[in-house]
Amino acid sequence: MTRYIFITGGVVSSLGKGLASAALGAALQARGYSVRLRKLDPYINVDPGTMSPYQHGEVYVTDDGAESDLDLGHYERFTGVSARQSDNITTGRVYSEVIAKERRGDYLGATVQVIPHITDAIKNFVVSHEGDEDFMLIEIGGTVGDIESLPFLEAIRQLGNELGPRRAMYIHLTLLPYIPTAGELKTKPTQHSVKELLQVGIKADLLLCRADRDIPEGERRKIALFCNVSKDAVIPALDVPSIYQVPISYHEQGMDAQVLRHFGMDAPAPDLSRWRDVVERVTKPEGEVAIAIVGKYVELLDAYKSLAEALTHGGIANSVKVRMEWIDAEIFEEDDQSVIHHLEDMHGILVPGGFGERGTEGKIKAVQFAREHNIPYFGICLGMQMAVIEAARNTAGIHGAGSTELGEPKEPVVGLMTEWAREGDLQKRSAGGDLGGTMRLGAYDCALQPGTRARAIYGADTISERHRHRYEVNTAYKGRLEAAGLVFSGMSPDGVLPEIVEWPDHPWFVAVQFHPELKSRPFEPHPLFVSFIEAAVHQARLV
Repeated sequence: MTRYIFITGGVVSSLGKGLASAALGAALQARGYSVRLRKLDPYINVDPGTMSPYQHGEVYVTDDGAESDLDLGHYERFTGVSARQSDNITTGRVYSEVIAKERRGDYLGATVQVIPHITDAIKNFVVSHEGDEDFMLIEIGGTVGDIESLPFLEAIRQLGNELGPRRAMYIHLTLLPYIPTAGELKTKPTQHSVKELLQVGIKADLLLCRADRDIPEGERRKIALFCNVSKDAVIPALDVPSIYQVPISYHEQGMDAQVLRHFGMDAPAPDLSRWRDVVERVTKPEGEVAIAIVGKYVELLDAYKSLAEALTHGGIANSVKVRMEWIDAEIFEEDDQSVIHHLEDMHGILVPGGFGERGTEGKIKAVQFAREHNIPYFGICLGMQMAVIEAARNTAGIHGAGSTELGEPKEPVVGLMTEWAREGDLQKRSAGGDLGGTMRLGAYDCALQPGTRARAIYGADTISERHRHRYEVNTAYKGRLEAAGLVFSGMSPDGVLPEIVEWPDHPWFVAVQFHPELKSRPFEPHPLFVSFIEAAVHQARLV
């Protein structure tokens, strides 16, 4: 029997509902239970695929090709349970499906309304593909009181009634702000937020209170009295040195115990030893390496959330701290000296994915600097395309090499993908088609060439990695690039699409078309990141 835990947020956004949900899932797993996590997003976009990273942060891609919320990355990293299409839904997707049914006549002439048609669609999503999980954790995006989230709150209210208290629980995440002039934490925002939740018919069973300092017992009693919960159900959510300490912190505050008490369940104490080991490695590293991330969206680091975590995982595997230097690629387009100034002391250089022309010439300069100065280089998605263009221009003599994404180059070394194979079907795209959901998305196999660095790193002949791109290296230039020394160490199984390139005479130079950061976990660091950070350690002469 699956129990449903609904996690809502109040007072302000960005309190960390996704991280809280993931940490609770990890704590329940540590007690021997199975979990799955889902996200309900109230925005009207069908998915975040066409949204600017400045608006939404990174787009997290699942194995089955869903462009989803970045919180699904937290879910996967903390629980190891791979997310799928059915684990994230938006207002746009709900309304699209309901309207499609209305057009087909599925409602038999009924007037289509928010209740019951929209709320029924949301409920069906929440309970869809229910397996044998002990717990289904459902995070509702946004903040209680937002107009957009009302249909979702109504849907989970109805579900709570239908499932009953032994199968449904409501957790509400709030903020206790500290007012320096008063010298105390203020509980009033939490009281108002819980009252707002009550107005839509939902009574919180547990309160998770974000604060930057310890919450006095008196304040916890006050919150419990005003919010109609027991004092033990007021759980402090305090700042910790590492996000991987959150499952430990929540357990120590009694959160997982309260969840089990609500459902009348019992379980052995959780084994959190592996989390403690990770925290030990993160907070007490044996050294430090500096990695320059030359990107386009560096003003909002959520745009590279999975990347940052994967670099941290690489550091954990090598027992070092990874100091990430986020550098806007555009500054390298001003003059060559800026490249030297920012990159000469780095132990590794990484160019991540991105879209559009802005900053691309700066990224190419960063690639050239890494290649010519023997600094470990890691290119991801656009970072691979920039590495190939740099090789074409500066080593293969292909002057005018560029990408059709960025204009009309004389030599289109990178071009738009118009068709590719997926699970036996031919996928086709055109330049004038829709942008949403039209990229090469999800997991695809890649065949690795014997004797290459990529083959040695993976220790396998065939791998599967997640993709999100619309442009691809043009194999018409493959022969000329190989003649210049660039090795195509990974190709699609049919030999049509380049997946990995590397310079064999370089200390560490690997660029990939896929997004390996999406599959990295704190307990299973991605081998490419482990190897890259190991190369950076050697560069820093730490070993």
